Amino acid sequence: MITRVRIDGMSCQHCVRAVFTALAGVDGIARADVGIGVAEVEHDGTVTVERLRDAVEVAGYVIASEDARARRQLPLV
Repeated sequence: MITRVRIDGMSCQHCVRAVFTALAGVDGIARADVGIGVAEVEHDGTVTVERLRDAVEVAGYVIASEDARARRQLPLV
């Protein structure tokens, strides 16, 4: 499954590295492509938006919203 999220507060490559590193520590994530203000995460279906939000917040940023397609793909918890 793929989840795309917008991330507020990112403005440079340091921000990208910080978010990438935070997402790399989340179990179930196979791949994370992070750019300024956005992340696309490929995962096994066990990863919730809340877990992504928690990881991004540890890095010092905030998930602004997730796209509608990603919401449909995530299992209800």
